[in-house]
Parts: sequence; structure tokens; C-alpha cells
Amino acid sequence: LLEPRHAHEREYWAQVERIPTAESLQQLSRGVMIQGRKTLPGRAWLLEPQPQIPPRDPPIRFRKSVPDCWIGLELIEGKNRQVRRMTAAIGHPTLRLLRVRIGRLWLGDLAPGEWRTLTPAERKLATGE
Repeated sequence: LLEPRHAHEREYWAQVERIPTAESLQQLSRGVMIQGRKTLPGRAWLLEPQPQIPPRDPPIRFRKSVPDCWIGLELIEGKNRQVRRMTAAIGHPTLRLLRVRIGRLWLGDLAPGEWRTLTPAERKLATGE
């Protein structure tokens, strides 16, 4: 799943500062310049309805005068801190980040730090058999 040459989609939910415009989301979808190279095109959207994620411990930075919202990002590449750098490049720093899907495998209701063994059917999804 993590081998770059297999190019599995990765879906992230990012809580960002301020509410991005449609143009900002299109910019993310087309790819942005980070660290001297342009990211591959993907998909970016405002999550509607906004997910109800339990608070983080320690809590994220909160500012009364700056709204935040959750966006979805679907990427094929997964470079180190890529989502955080991408959202910062369009002026919407990431406050929280969750990877909710790799390929056809969804996080589901796993709690932070929790793990489980894949079922045989999930193993087939992961290997593409």
C-alpha cells in the first residue's frame, strides 16, 4: 500500500484555518508548488456536512476571530508533510489532519492509535487481487 509505484489513492480530512474559496480548492486539485516542485493533481473539496470529530488532546489552536472548517483531499502521492504544506501554500494552514482512506481501505471507526488485522477480503483489496 505504501509503495509509490503502485499509486494508491489516499484520502485525507484536514481541518484548516478559514474557509477556502472554490478557487483555492481548485488550486489544490490542480497541484501547488511546494519545496520547488509541483504536486500531482488530485481532488479537493469542502466536507459537507462538516464531520463531528472528537476533540484532540492536547487541543488544537483556537482563535475566536478565525473560523475553521474541514476539507477533503484525495492524493495519489504521499510525500512527507505534503498535505500540511499544500494547505499552507494556499493560505489555509492545517490544524488537524486525518488519513481516512488508502486505496479502497477505509479507516472506519478505529480510534487514534488503535489498529486491527485486515480481514481476508480487505487483504485482497489491498493487494488488488
